[in-house]
Amino acid sequence: MSGTRRRWTSADVPDQRGRTAVVTGANTGIGFEVARLLAERGATVVLACRDRGKAADAAGRIADAVPGASVHTLRLDLASLASVREAARRLRAEHPRVDLLVNNAGGIRPRHEVTEDGFELTLATNHLGPFAFTGLVLDAMLPVPGSRIVTVSSIGHRRGVIDFDDLQLRQGYRHTTAYFQSKLANIMFTYELQRRLAAAAVPTVALAAHPGNARTQFGRELNPFIRLAMRPELRALTWWLLQSPRMGALPVVRAAVDPEAAGGEYYGPPGRAQFTGYPERVRSVAHSYDEASARRLWEESERLTGVRYGLGAPAGFATT
Repeated sequence: MSGTRRRWTSADVPDQRGRTAVVTGANTGIGFEVARLLAERGATVVLACRDRGKAADAAGRIADAVPGASVHTLRLDLASLASVREAARRLRAEHPRVDLLVNNAGGIRPRHEVTEDGFELTLATNHLGPFAFTGLVLDAMLPVPGSRIVTVSSIGHRRGVIDFDDLQLRQGYRHTTAYFQSKLANIMFTYELQRRLAAAAVPTVALAAHPGNARTQFGRELNPFIRLAMRPELRALTWWLLQSPRMGALPVVRAAVDPEAAGGEYYGPPGRAQFTGYPERVRSVAHSYDEASARRLWEESERLTGVRYGLGAPAGFATT
C-alpha cells in the first residue's frame, strides 16, 4: 500500500506535450475523462472507439473544452480480430511513436453472445481484444523512454476465476461470472506483460488501474436497480458508492503519468471497499499474483488471437 495519504489529483498530472496517448473506449465515461485530461496537459490523444460517429463527437467535445488540443480518432472494435489488426496497422502508420496506451474499453453482456471469431463476447472485448491490440502496437512503444501500457480492471476482479476448462463459458453463462473473469484476466495480463518487459530490458512498463464505482453508462443493459442507482439525480444518496467519471479516471491517469508509479503496480481508490476516493497504489486479489496461471492465460491468449509479442518468457519458467 502507498505510504502516504496525500491526495493525488488532476493538478499532479505533469506536462504531456510531445507525447502520444491512445485511449480505447474514449467516447464516453472513464475513457473520455482520461483522454480529456491528457489533452489538457498537451498530449496528442487518439480516441480508439468502435463507433466512428461517437468518437468524432467526443473529439469535438474535447476540442471545444481544450482549445488547440491535438485529438484524433481511430476505429477499433475489440470484439473483432480483423478490426483490431486494421486499427493497429492504421495506428502504426499514422502515429509511429506511442508513449501511452490505455486499455480502457470494456463491457458486460447480459446474455451469452459469440463474436465472429468464435469467442465469448465479454472475454473478447475485455481481454482478448486488448491483448491482441497491445501486442500489435507494441513495436511503436518499445523504443520510447517512459512509455506505459495501462489496462483498466475492476474491483470485481476479486470475485473472478479463470476457468481454463471453459474459458468461453459454453457450459453455462452468467454475466457476472464472465465479467469478473475478464477483469481478473486484465490484471494477470498486466503482471505477466510487466515480467516479460522487464526481462527484455526495454523502457516500456505495464500497470493496471481500476476506477472504483463510477457513475457512467457502463451497465446500461443490466437490471433496472443498477441503472437507477447510477442516475445523477441520486448522487445525494449514492455518493459513498459511486463517484463521478472524472474521479474514476484519476487512478487510470495516475498509473499512466505519475513519475513515481512503477511497472507492475495497480492503482485505485483506497480502503477495503475501494468504491470511491482519490487514487492510491493498492493490491489486487491474492490469486492474481499466481505466475503459473498468468503464464497459462498468456499462452492461451496467444493461441486464440494468433498474436505473439516476441518478448520471450521470463527466466525460470518453462513454456508449454
